[in-house]
Order: sequence, then structure tokens, then C-alpha cells
Amino acid sequence: MKLKQRVVLLAILLVIFIFTKVFLIDNLDTSAANREDQRAFHRMMAGLRVELTPKLDHTLQSPWEIAAQWVVPREVYPEETPELGAIMHAMATKKIIKADVGYKGTQLKALLILEGGQKVVFKPKRYSRDHVVEGEPYAGYDRHNAEVAAFHLDRILGFRRAPLVVGRFVNLRTEIKPVATEQLLSTFLTAGNNTCFYGKCYYCRETEPACADGDMMEGSVTLWLPDVWPLQKHRHPWGRTYREGKLARWEYDESYCDAVKKTSPYDSGPRLLDIIDTAVFDYLIGNADRHHYESFQDDEGASMLILLDNAKSIRVSTWNRLNYLKNGVLKSALHSAMAHDPISPVLSEPHLDAMDQRLLSVLATVKQCTDQFGMDTVLVEDRMPLSHL
Repeated sequence: MKLKQRVVLLAILLVIFIFTKVFLIDNLDTSAANREDQRAFHRMMAGLRVELTPKLDHTLQSPWEIAAQWVVPREVYPEETPELGAIMHAMATKKIIKADVGYKGTQLKALLILEGGQKVVFKPKRYSRDHVVEGEPYAGYDRHNAEVAAFHLDRILGFRRAPLVVGRFVNLRTEIKPVATEQLLSTFLTAGNNTCFYGKCYYCRETEPACADGDMMEGSVTLWLPDVWPLQKHRHPWGRTYREGKLARWEYDESYCDAVKKTSPYDSGPRLLDIIDTAVFDYLIGNADRHHYESFQDDEGASMLILLDNAKSIRVSTWNRLNYLKNGVLKSALHSAMAHDPISPVLSEPHLDAMDQRLLSVLATVKQCTDQFGMDTVLVEDRMPLSHL
């Protein structure tokens, strides 16, 4: 073989070797990432059941101090939470020392301060477990039990962006009225033998109060985020207009998504992927009304989208987690996570079945996208360092 031919052959072999090595490294990286996703899923499943217990043997800190220290820019609570049961027990049992009307919003809620100074938001029961709200997806009152279920779904999906929520029974006559502000107290009334209140909010009406069973009211309590983490509200880029007959731009403009991707904070960092995660989350819980969202202030798009009042590309880790949850695993996981909640059973069987069905719809939609545009276009590897974090 002539020298020139040998050089050309060697060059070709070298190119093949380099491409093979790069391909193998990429595959190894992907396999390692997938294995880590699988390990994270098994860790989550192993620690899913939370027993509410007052014990905090290994620390002198209060439950409120522990929960406050958990909060960082990209998660509200960590993956490993051995103290979660004690914190939720405190939320469900600690003495209420003050009660006031809830922060401004569209739905009825009360702001409670528990022993130790911890704020929580109380949402009262408005529907029975099997009640079906007719009409638009955003019709009707907020469901207190949906808040509890949404928190545990956040745990199951591995997002860790929802504040802690637990069910609680309160006696309106003995626990709330004696410590209520005049503003809240003025909204109390009696309907038959039941104590009721209607609070202060955009849709709150004296003619539509929330009523206890006698004096005992079932509800949910959501842990207030620490004041050192002030929130900033953002208009959701895919929100609706709230004007009858008027479409939002995303409903008719095919180029809208490209425009969003060029707009801060969606043009860099994790925010756009957070929006997509949240769209999956909202679809699973049946929330069609996330017209705004919150993040921590002055974060330049780096902090998470916080899942309060509880999709384009999708994270590989989210895709993997959703696939692990099919074939009834999601329903089983929710059963296990909520088994020890004070208001258990939190969801009815039809609600759990509906979530399993919605999961299949999400998977089918993403599969359709990957078939059309390719895996590399649709699935984004999110375990790489982000430039401004």
C-alpha cells in the first residue's frame, strides 16, 4: 500500500475512532443520568409514607426552624426529609394563637398563626370527596383536599417546589373565634346548627360561606414560606385573558412560543423548563387556572417556579419520572403518601383513577412530539450547570 493511501486510511480510522469515543461517552453520560434518575425514584418511593409524629429526637430546633432552613432557591424542602412527619404533625396540632382573613386573592382562606409564631394558610372544606364540579375546568371553589394531594404529587414527581400542606380539623367556636381579628370575626354567621364564615377575598360573599359540621371544620393548612424569601409574582406566558370571546396570543399565534424563548427570564436558565414541569403538574391535578406564578424576588430567573394554589421541550428527569409512574404506580404512590394525613382518605378513587389517565395523556403527547421532532429536540438534559447559577 502506498504511503499516501496509508495516511488516508489512518485519517479515516482516526475520525471513526473519535466519533465512536464521543458517541460512547455521550451514551455513558446518558445511561449514568438515567441510572441516577432511577435511584432517585426508588429513594422517593422508599420514603414516601409519612407518619405524623411529634418526635424530633436528634435536634433542639423547633419544627418551624427546620422547615425554614430547608428553603433554598431551587427547592422548598430537600430530597431527604426525616423531620417531615414532625413538621406536619405540628402543622396539624399546634395551638392557634391568632386568626385573620387570608392574604388577598380570589378564594376563601384564613391566615392562622400557630404556637411558636409560624404562619399557615387555612383553606376550608367546600365539597364532599366525590362531588363533581360542572362547567369550565376553573369553575367552583378551591378544594382543600386538592392542596394536600398536590403537595404529595410534588414529592412524587421530585419537583420539591410546593410548600408543605397537611389536613387539619379546627373547632371554629373554641379555636378560631376567641383569637380572631375583628375583620375575620365580622364574617362569621350561623346556618342552622353550623358555624360558618365567608372571609375576605375577591369572590367571597356572605351568601356563600364555608360551613363547619356543627363547630368542627375540616380544611388544609399550608406552611407559610420564610419572610427572608419574599415572593415576586409573574404573569404566566400561557395564561388566559379572562375576557369572554377574547383569545390569548398563544391560542392563535404559531410564532408565540419562539417569541417567549427570546424574552427574559425564559431566554436562559431553568425558568422555561420550570413552566413546562408546572404545566404537567397542573394537568395531572386538573388546575386550569394558573394565570400567574411566583418565584423568589431578585432571582434573575434562576430560582424555581413555586407551586402555590395548586406543558415545547421537557426535562429528561421529568420524562423519566413520569414513565416510572405509569401502570398504576402514581395511584399507588399517592395512596401511600397520603395514608396518614388527618383528613385521609384525601382523594376518592375516581380522582386517583383520573390522575392515572391524565398521566397517560401526558406521556402520549410527549411521545408524539419525540416521534415528530426527535428525542434530542424535545427532551432537554437538565443536569448540566446553568450559566448564571
